[in-house]
Amino acid sequence: MTAQLPWNAKEATVGELSDRSGVPPSALRFYEREGLIRSRRTSGNQRRYSRDTLRRVAFIRISQRVGIPLARIREVLGLLPEGRTPNRADWAMVSECWRDDLNSRIAQLEQLRDRLTDCIGCGCLSIASCHLANPHDALGEQGPGPRRLLGSSPPVADGTCAVDVADCAYVADAVDAVDAVDAAEAAETADVADRN
Repeated sequence: MTAQLPWNAKEATVGELSDRSGVPPSALRFYEREGLIRSRRTSGNQRRYSRDTLRRVAFIRISQRVGIPLARIREVLGLLPEGRTPNRADWAMVSECWRDDLNSRIAQLEQLRDRLTDCIGCGCLSIASCHLANPHDALGEQGPGPRRLLGSSPPVADGTCAVDVADCAYVADAVDAVDAVDAAEAAETADVADRN
């Protein structure tokens, strides 16, 4: 049986908060230990959360889902007023704190979505365009990881080479070459589909 939180309730038990937020009681207690939410104790030592804790919990969960670390969430929640329910202006201030970080994360996710079928500079050299965008894994000299997704080198699509010009005699032709490889792969896929 769930503990339904009445619409006019000013406070919630841990069960009511859990049921309404969809967050297990153990996670709520963890958030409290981490300083992300607060409760008061009754004379019987039971937790009571103010109703506006629902918004904080929702904020925490959504922030976690997009990969924001708890330390950063705690830092931003610390900007909200204590002793009163945060209002629209308070939440607008919190939103503004996220703007640059969220825009950066959105750009990274879009880049991952849009460029994963192309060379990402990870060193695998398994996609035909890797040999053009990352010849001999030259991007590995810049450090570990997918160097083209991490933003450490310009994309080949802008007409520049992802590595030093000395390693890349085909700088201006790189885009055309990648397009030709993509077209050949698409034609091969279409041929296979036509034969089936």
